[in-house]
Amino acid sequence: MATASLLALLDDITTLLDDVSVMSQMAAKKTAGVLGDDLALNAQQVSGISAQRELPVVWAVAKGSLLNKLILVPTALLISSFLPALLLPLLMIGGAFLCFEGAEKVWHSLTHHHRVAAAPAQAGTVATIDPVTAEADKIRGAIRTDFILSAEIIVIALSVVGQADWLQRLLVLSSIALLMTVGVYGLVALIVKLDDMGLWLMQRTGAQYGAQLLRKLGWGMVQGVPYLMRLLSIVGTAAMFLVGGSILAHGLPGIDTLSAALSPLGWLGMLLLHAGVGAGVGGLCLAVWTLGLKRLNRG
Repeated sequence: MATASLLALLDDITTLLDDVSVMSQMAAKKTAGVLGDDLALNAQQVSGISAQRELPVVWAVAKGSLLNKLILVPTALLISSFLPALLLPLLMIGGAFLCFEGAEKVWHSLTHHHRVAAAPAQAGTVATIDPVTAEADKIRGAIRTDFILSAEIIVIALSVVGQADWLQRLLVLSSIALLMTVGVYGLVALIVKLDDMGLWLMQRTGAQYGAQLLRKLGWGMVQGVPYLMRLLSIVGTAAMFLVGGSILAHGLPGIDTLSAALSPLGWLGMLLLHAGVGAGVGGLCLAVWTLGLKRLNRG
């Protein structure tokens, strides 16, 4: 009897794990696009750090990301069980904030050079930025952005397993959360250390063809990394508009009509729609925020 009960339990566990594996694969496929944006955003967020601090910063952001998941997974399960109507408004707020951050980055990049050129040169005055404060700001910004992207990924994954029982939903969401954290920040760590890897390859000695090839590969990596980081910066900012716009497109009125009009263009039409929504909402949020700050300063 005891053996039969144990075998039945093992069979139930195996069935559960099979179901979780299938649902996790489905959820991973649906969230793959957002994961790509998450990678570009986070690589861009931690760029500009000194070489010896790159991995500690990535590790700090990864720990913050895990904490985000520890908050988001049970919260998403509770809201989906008791207040499912709240999921869309909360996502909309997060999407609007993501668009706002994208607009703020674009505005800063457009006005930064102008401000530097217009600033009067003062002899003996050197503007200094505390590297510890700058690093802490980067970490906080990356964790904040990760929170919004993680929330969207978890909600997308939740839509795949919405009809499953509570345990299956918990296991799927937890596996997706862990997978995305390890995968994304592992790749971010690899990207930010590409230049060091290239330098190490350039220092290989030997006259053999293989050693020469490694040195050339290393030289190419060192030369290419700055361009890669610039590209990731552009892609990361664009991803803020695309991801935020795609979130908002699910809840804004009139979007269905625009979506139908752009449907002949296929994925390009959806890309343009999400980018347009993201840029429009981001610009509006930035304008409201700037005017609000000006009024507070006058008051």
